[in-house]
Amino acid sequence: MQWRILGFLFVPLLLSANFAMADPSPEYAEHLELTYFLDQDGTRRPVETISDWQQRRDHILQNVQQVMGPLPQSEEPVPLEAATLSESQLPGLIRRKVAYHTDSPDEWVHAWLFLPTGSVGKRPAVLCLHQTVTIGKDEPAGLGGSPNLHYGLELAKRGFVTLMPDYPSFGEHDYSFEGDYPSGSMKAIYDNIRAVDFLQSLPVVEPGQIGCIGHSLGGHNSIFTAVFEPRIRVVVSCCGFTCFHKYKGGDLTGWTGSRYMPRIASCYGSHPDQMPFDFTELIGALAPRPFLAVAPLHDDNFNNGGVRDVMAAVLPIYALYGNPEALVSDYPDCEHDFPPQSRQRAYDFLAQHLESSPAE
Repeated sequence: MQWRILGFLFVPLLLSANFAMADPSPEYAEHLELTYFLDQDGTRRPVETISDWQQRRDHILQNVQQVMGPLPQSEEPVPLEAATLSESQLPGLIRRKVAYHTDSPDEWVHAWLFLPTGSVGKRPAVLCLHQTVTIGKDEPAGLGGSPNLHYGLELAKRGFVTLMPDYPSFGEHDYSFEGDYPSGSMKAIYDNIRAVDFLQSLPVVEPGQIGCIGHSLGGHNSIFTAVFEPRIRVVVSCCGFTCFHKYKGGDLTGWTGSRYMPRIASCYGSHPDQMPFDFTELIGALAPRPFLAVAPLHDDNFNNGGVRDVMAAVLPIYALYGNPEALVSDYPDCEHDFPPQSRQRAYDFLAQHLESSPAE
């Protein structure tokens, strides 16, 4: 098989030093209450300024890494050595299967890349993350699965550059979860960070206009990644979260598999009261970046009431930044799905915020 090198070998990671593991952060008993932070003495202080919130946010990122493991920090990331494996011409699009390295020169992540044709200049790009499905990246690429989850293809038809990688252990990404990562979630986060590196290496992509969208597994994978990756400017999560107390009646066993976060069981008893973070804090950590939550009324996996609790608790943080309108909810009358009207709203949301984002 002949592979063709694409773009630059790699783009260095653009991560804040605050993301590195530091001294243990204070323990927060109230994860759904974001209007305070704990100072060095453990004294509760009100969040009145953005600087106050940044202290709480630093604690959130540290606590997330207690569960997921530390985010890899490398001054010299493994070269992407991105290559084209195949290419097809579709109406208005070029579809490429690509491969690139993330954290090892011996491991390839495979992804579908869609490039709109006929456009002039650089384009916004969207990282499209798939649900829990054996075919992985093929579903958002429109090559199988549910038509309601072909968002990578549909966004490309709207003029976005889209990239659909395999989550570890799905599609063509053979991964055993026995390596250096304490969680599959952190492995996926780092893979997705390198996916952003790949997108920024493409001459057709405007590097300051990158968003992320996902359904179910892809929905929370999008949140997790964007918390640690500031280059993602806009996030859409469909059926991706609820507060832990309203997930399966508070039984977090579903989060404890090797693909996700085994420490939730081994260190925190699979109980929300023991967890050092919740989704309220994760979405608060995205502020002031635009965030759209699609949460069906009858989703039996991610309880709609818990989503409403999270969004209400996060709103004061967006208001603190003067950007409450960037926090948006959509509650379709369906089960665990991404129906057409909600997808259309998501695509409009991405276009609104990415096409108006300043280039770096």
